[in-house]
Amino acid sequence: MEEVLPVDPRKDVTAGADKKAGGDGTEIVLSVKDLTVGFGSNIVLDKLNLDIYRGEILGFVGASGTGKSVLMRTVLRLLPRRSGSIEILGVEYDAVSEEERMALDMRLGVLFQHGALFSSLTVKENIQVPMREYLNLPQELMDELARLKIDMVGLAPEAADKFPSELSGGMIKRAALARALALDPDLVFLDEPTSGLDPIGASEFDNLIAKLRDTLGLTVYMVTHDLDSLFSVCDRIAVLGKKKVLVEGTIEDMLACDDEWVKSYFQGKRARSIVREDEKAAS
Repeated sequence: MEEVLPVDPRKDVTAGADKKAGGDGTEIVLSVKDLTVGFGSNIVLDKLNLDIYRGEILGFVGASGTGKSVLMRTVLRLLPRRSGSIEILGVEYDAVSEEERMALDMRLGVLFQHGALFSSLTVKENIQVPMREYLNLPQELMDELARLKIDMVGLAPEAADKFPSELSGGMIKRAALARALALDPDLVFLDEPTSGLDPIGASEFDNLIAKLRDTLGLTVYMVTHDLDSLFSVCDRIAVLGKKKVLVEGTIEDMLACDDEWVKSYFQGKRARSIVREDEKAAS
């Protein structure tokens, strides 16, 4: 009887995949086509389309209750979809085996809103959760990798042995980001990463995200309400409304859009003050 070898959890299931590219030739790492999601008779997303390109930070915004978190959780297979397709790194989830999906999942990192750290585990142990789930590594190596991720997100070494209850809000966000980066992902999902942070802490976190994108070559999908983040670190913005992506583009495209909600959001009093600050800093 022929021996069946286990699937390598680090295998590249995207090798040989027909990777899509945008108009300028940039690789599309996440492609959502005609996605419909609903609960009972309530349709939350209706034939939604969205592409995210390699190396960009995409800010995803919309009014409360429009389905921003629903979309992210559907992409991550935490919620079912009624129709449509989702391709990540050129691979359609439903077209591969469960083992290959696991290998694909390892190339994704997630920072949930409020961090979602395990309260009974230390920061180091939280970061090691994905390593234990997907890899078979000796404890000494996992400890070294956890220390590396802790340093990468700007936490002090002694944070490794602290529990979430001993951390400030900013430290929790950084620890959760370290866990999201545990397996060196290609695509990172951030759900309201600066919510609850003071302006200085939020600005520092934005700068950290931009630095990690540049140094690690990450692609970042960021659900946010933070106008400062949208203006300062996002390469492109997508606005969700009426169960679809209403408009997508640069901050300049948002400022030129005539949709009422987009105008009120990006041309309101607070947004205008950010624009003035940017213009003052540039002069």
